Amino acid sequence: MKPLAAFSRQLAEKNRRFTIALLAPMILFAAAGAQNVPVALQGGKLLTVSHGVIENGVLVMQNGKITAVGGAGTAIPAGAQVVDVSGMTVYPGLIDSETSLGLTEISLEPSTNDLLEPSENIMPNMDVADAFHAESALIPVTRMNGITNAVVAPASGDTLPGQDAFIQLAGKSAPQMLLVRDLAMPLNFTGEQRRSEGDSRKFPSTRMGVAAELRQALIEAQEYAQKWARYQRKKAQAATAKPAAKKSKGGDDDDDAPEPPKRDLRLEAMQPYLRGEKPVVLAVNEANDLETAVRVANEFHLKFVLNHLSHTQAVLDEVARLHVPVIVGPIYDEPRADERYDTVYRLPAELHQRGVKIAFASYDAHNARNLPYAAGYAVAWGLPYEAALRAVTLDAAEIWGMGDRLGSLDLGKDANVAVANGDPLDVKTDVKRVFIQGEEIPMRSRQTGLRDEYMK
Repeated sequence: MKPLAAFSRQLAEKNRRFTIALLAPMILFAAAGAQNVPVALQGGKLLTVSHGVIENGVLVMQNGKITAVGGAGTAIPAGAQVVDVSGMTVYPGLIDSETSLGLTEISLEPSTNDLLEPSENIMPNMDVADAFHAESALIPVTRMNGITNAVVAPASGDTLPGQDAFIQLAGKSAPQMLLVRDLAMPLNFTGEQRRSEGDSRKFPSTRMGVAAELRQALIEAQEYAQKWARYQRKKAQAATAKPAAKKSKGGDDDDDAPEPPKRDLRLEAMQPYLRGEKPVVLAVNEANDLETAVRVANEFHLKFVLNHLSHTQAVLDEVARLHVPVIVGPIYDEPRADERYDTVYRLPAELHQRGVKIAFASYDAHNARNLPYAAGYAVAWGLPYEAALRAVTLDAAEIWGMGDRLGSLDLGKDANVAVANGDPLDVKTDVKRVFIQGEEIPMRSRQTGLRDEYMK
């Protein structure tokens, strides 16, 4: 029994070390937030994204913002912490336009997965922010490759599985990391939402059924808005009515107060999207699915972003005429039997050539760190390098309404910055430093903890 007890103590001590390694970045991030000492990155190659490349540049960060950016002559504030990044490449933190970070931990352990609610097919009131796990061990792994922000989305098994959130990959708690709680609403038309014949749940089993069910939900949401509008009008009329007129009826002042409609969180959640205040994300793979999804969106005047489009090359001209952004991926898919070998690989380049704004997504949590390599792979298949870099920085930020805060090295933007020893889209490059809101994040994760432990 003694060897077993010793092994148990040894295992407990290793787990304790791993936990400390995971929590330390968040603790340091919170403590450093109280410090307002400027940090200056000096001597590196600055990929500003918005205004070209600055060799031997200077970038100053303070109070979570970029306060100066320019050439070697840029003034550095007195008392600043100067970091020599000579020979390094400095660029804005990358943005992953769809992940499941914080919603999953161990794929084969159901208790660690909050990816999809299977009880209903249309659930706009589901909010990934309610399940987001800020302490996920996958987040440090991801940000160590220069990714500082991401869209978190529910899995695509339902037609309308909930609402996405926009996060930053550091903070002492979920509220700090959730920059935008209800960012967008996914509408999925990939075929995955069709239920098999043996499925006991009464969900659509055809494309017709998927479209019809979604239309019905949108109509009900419109009627719900009309009911509340009528109620508000009656309430306003009652409030402005003369007290004498009310008393002449012989009743109390509250007799004429209208009864409010019964609240429905499902229908309430859809209102900003019906008003065009927030975008829906139409996920499609095939050309015919694209036509159906766009038709439904246009019927209800929805503002939308397209997602995937893996096998829609035959209608890319029509896509361009929509003048909407496209989230690209996964671009490693094999072509179908009737497609060229490079059909999927060249999709980002084909869209860019038609003037379509694109962004890349990993659609993952365990391998979200590979986001920059998807962009680099697209460059190998015809996408201009500058466009690929923008697709994981400024263009992605603009698509999600964060262009004034993120995506480029510009004055006043959030100081989310990566420092690497080479091209950020190259698999041979190592990221050496990551700053989120101007604070340096320790380059430690569960993986580095395991490496250090067993390399002894």
